[in-house]
Amino acid sequence: MKRPITPLTIIFLVLIIPSTGNTQNYFYNSRYYEPSLLWEAGISIGGMNCLTDLGGNKGPGRYFIKDINITNTRFCGAAYVHALFNNIIGGRIELTIGQVKAYDSILKTDNSVARYRYQRNLQFRSMIAEFSLVGEWYFLSQLMQQTQDKIPLLSPYLLTGISVFHFDPQASLNNNWISLRPLHTEGQGFKEYADRKIYNLTQLNLPIGLGFRYELSAQFNLQAEVVHRILFTDYLDDVSTKYIDQSLFDYYLDPKNSSIAKQLADRRLNINSNAGILSDQQRGDPSKKDAFFSFNIKIALVLNREKRF
Repeated sequence: MKRPITPLTIIFLVLIIPSTGNTQNYFYNSRYYEPSLLWEAGISIGGMNCLTDLGGNKGPGRYFIKDINITNTRFCGAAYVHALFNNIIGGRIELTIGQVKAYDSILKTDNSVARYRYQRNLQFRSMIAEFSLVGEWYFLSQLMQQTQDKIPLLSPYLLTGISVFHFDPQASLNNNWISLRPLHTEGQGFKEYADRKIYNLTQLNLPIGLGFRYELSAQFNLQAEVVHRILFTDYLDDVSTKYIDQSLFDYYLDPKNSSIAKQLADRRLNINSNAGILSDQQRGDPSKKDAFFSFNIKIALVLNREKRF
């Protein structure tokens, strides 16, 4: 079960921290000029995972790393343009494409209190497309410029920003992947459940994270970072609150979609045909929002270091 981490308290304050160190005239030697504003373009590859109502580890839902199903990690990639001022304050715009997934059947052999999640038998996958504006603070570089008048080859940094992302939760039925939002699986938009609004598939999130930058040469640098996204939705996986009266699907949906919605909204009978299935039973946990995160390796080409000779 999902348990998002507490946000770091670095929300863009780093962008107003003044640089008191001396501007470096050269990049580690006298062959290249080091401009105050360095421009770079790069790409990254890595893995993406999520924390939602589905899946999780054995036992009661726990926090972040303790509840991650590592086997659900999926590939992600990105392209970005980056600016670095005095090797202390960075900013970038970035486009990231990835996928997240989770499923309750991962708990099939679990006999702890998490057994109810296996019996719930829900699943989802979603493509993620994200456009981000991110600020970075290279705190060690700032310290070394103030005390030693030099820049470290390996620089840790903190990051935060704002992103807009698109998702589309789907579930598999008869070997076909079906989008869940149009099925109103928890009665979103039905007058009988006025508090359950239809969720938007394009939303904002707040990325926070930690990274390390290493200068490979005057032309290239390598970065490794982990970025956690704080979401404002509990429907990344289309699961949030309670089951609904399935007869309402016949009233609000056409016969084909009603039949599909009934099969995907409640899959408990597929595990136990003798289960006593009632509406208004707990389906998800609305007290915590969903989240997703990524681990990335980045390589960037420096665009404006000039060779002296």
